[in-house]
Amino acid sequence: MDAYALQRSWDQVTKHGDQVPLYFYSHIFVSHPEVRTMFPLSMSNQRDKFVSALGRIVSHADQIEHDADFLQHLGRDHRKYAVVAEHYNAVGASLCATLMHFLGSEWDEELAAHWTAAYQVVARIMVEAAETSSESSPDWWDADVISAERRTMDLTLLTVRPRRAFQFLPGQSVSVEIPQRPRQWRYFSPANAPRPDGSIDLHVQQIDGGQVSPTVVRSLKAGDTVKLGAPVGERLTLREGHARELLLVAGGTGLAPLLAVLEQIDHEWQRSGTGPLVHLLHGVRMPWHLYDRPRLRELAQKRPWFDYTEVVSDDPSYPGTRGKVGTVAARQLLHGRTAMVCGGPQMVAHTLEQLAAAGMHPEHIKYEHFYYAAAGEHAVGPARPGQETASDDQQPTPPRLSAANTPVDQGQGVPTADARPRRGQGLRVPRSAG
Repeated sequence: MDAYALQRSWDQVTKHGDQVPLYFYSHIFVSHPEVRTMFPLSMSNQRDKFVSALGRIVSHADQIEHDADFLQHLGRDHRKYAVVAEHYNAVGASLCATLMHFLGSEWDEELAAHWTAAYQVVARIMVEAAETSSESSPDWWDADVISAERRTMDLTLLTVRPRRAFQFLPGQSVSVEIPQRPRQWRYFSPANAPRPDGSIDLHVQQIDGGQVSPTVVRSLKAGDTVKLGAPVGERLTLREGHARELLLVAGGTGLAPLLAVLEQIDHEWQRSGTGPLVHLLHGVRMPWHLYDRPRLRELAQKRPWFDYTEVVSDDPSYPGTRGKVGTVAARQLLHGRTAMVCGGPQMVAHTLEQLAAAGMHPEHIKYEHFYYAAAGEHAVGPARPGQETASDDQQPTPPRLSAANTPVDQGQGVPTADARPRRGQGLRVPRSAG
């Protein structure tokens, strides 16, 4: 296949904007009406995402063929939509019809052969992965809602219990479908390590304009049944016996997977009396967004290996540490540590930039990212655990951290580099904070 021809032709097609997904969906729903039930009733949030992801993936098939992990994940993940091998033929035919329509005379026999070969590579990898995983796991897991606690104005702590064994690693994410919003899956990260009773805590933040999160926060209740997709993501997981000190940097509900890792470490300390030293920084916009403050403060007081710092960006009256959490993280002692970063896209990007500028080697900075993340969740993994994207026509600009426009006294609001966490050092949060 000719990679340049694939990419160039896809770039030409995307110039037609919204007409591309409209044509694609019209073609596939008319020629294969049986696939309509796989998509949400409202296509406003779905319209361009799937097609955009599909085009970009296939046009880069020469690269993905040599690193198939992402496509294998997609193949396994699409089982929850009841996708089977024959559906790939329908999608491929409509993709080619869409390309022919918008490329006109440029769509010749040679270019068609390149696109066909590329799509076959993508479809084969996904189908094989789905078939293999079907031998050992279900398409999805039904889970009962045990409790739904409204922790803040816009955040709910949800506890669910799968009805069959559900294995995951602390730091992974799972997709969730609620009964009130069928076929609209959203990704969240378990906020706990695996438990004997199988229950899972999820932190769900309401997003203005979101199609799912407002319903979760306002309406989901104990006794409801949700569906869980297979766990995904490896970059925020911690191998057993990890001894290197950890700097955990969380923004908002990005705290959830880091709490799961923290619980894993706590279990290790209790079991063996050894484990890594940990410093957790939780960055939020306003003090009342520190929704797990009591538990984390108590843990910092009781665990000599754990330090906890709260960082508030948008409240100039806050007496504790103020500023962007990435800036605060970069001022810590970084040598000999591994950083794990989770939060919104802008928060993660800013933190990575700050840590790198402070001299932290990239191999010691862990964060979760998924290929083609802007393409939407029908084809990709989570952008931020606990948050859905806004609804409507397209992926939004990442939420702005307004601290960028809020003057912060760097001499008072941001602490200097901390001493390396020491056993017995305890809580690092000012007692007057919040």
